[in-house]
Amino acid sequence: MLELIFILVFTATLLVTGITMVTVFAATGIALVVMFLLGMVGAVLKLLPWLIVIALGIWFLKTSSLSLVISNGL
Repeated sequence: MLELIFILVFTATLLVTGITMVTVFAATGIALVVMFLLGMVGAVLKLLPWLIVIALGIWFLKTSSLSLVISNGL
């Protein structure tokens, strides 16, 4: 939501300063791409602890099931 507000204020500021419409569209497009990429990085960083827990759980299950197979001689 904060990214959308930034884009709207950024576009309004460019329109008020008297920049040409082509430049406003180009700058708005670039700002949208940058905000999208930064939002994705923020989402990954927010989910990073859960991704680590899931990876550790999968690793633990694989190693414990492998040790059970080896100890049972299967």
